[in-house]
Amino acid sequence: MPVVRGKSIEPLFTAEQIAERNREMAEQIAAGPVKDLLVIAVLKGSFIFAADLIRSLHHTGLAPEVEFITLSSYGAGTESMGVRIVKDIDSDVHGRDVLLIDDILESGRTLLFAKELLYERGARNVTIAVLLDKSVKRKEKLEADYVGFECPDYFVVGYGMDVAYAFRELPFVGVVTGDA
Repeated sequence: MPVVRGKSIEPLFTAEQIAERNREMAEQIAAGPVKDLLVIAVLKGSFIFAADLIRSLHHTGLAPEVEFITLSSYGAGTESMGVRIVKDIDSDVHGRDVLLIDDILESGRTLLFAKELLYERGARNVTIAVLLDKSVKRKEKLEADYVGFECPDYFVVGYGMDVAYAFRELPFVGVVTGDA
């Protein structure tokens, strides 16, 4: 079991499993009726997944434009009550196919907000790709179009996801199991 910063981390999905799944998802996305594709990565947690998925899309022949949006949930205590835009995209989405990429789909509030926002701005079609789907935590009626892995009800780190800004650099998704 890897030890990082004095913490034991149990791998949940290996770097090899993630790379293979990214290739499979890219092929699924490319097989769809996509034209004039704009990929929007939701920061910060999705940055590594988005980069790898976009490179996999390149190998299928798709050449999407890429944008980034930063969204923040806010509310009372641990319950998220709303979403606000911290950093918006610069591109016009009107009439375009948009692929939203995020690291994990849990409550669904953030991705539902982003999807509705893009449709309000005139996107032709909005699909969602997530590395992890933690459906047990879902609060909104929302499903991703492309899912890397179903995630058990664990707090996960690595591959862009963090706890207190740590562990984003890990090449796998893991669960912090305790001190080493």
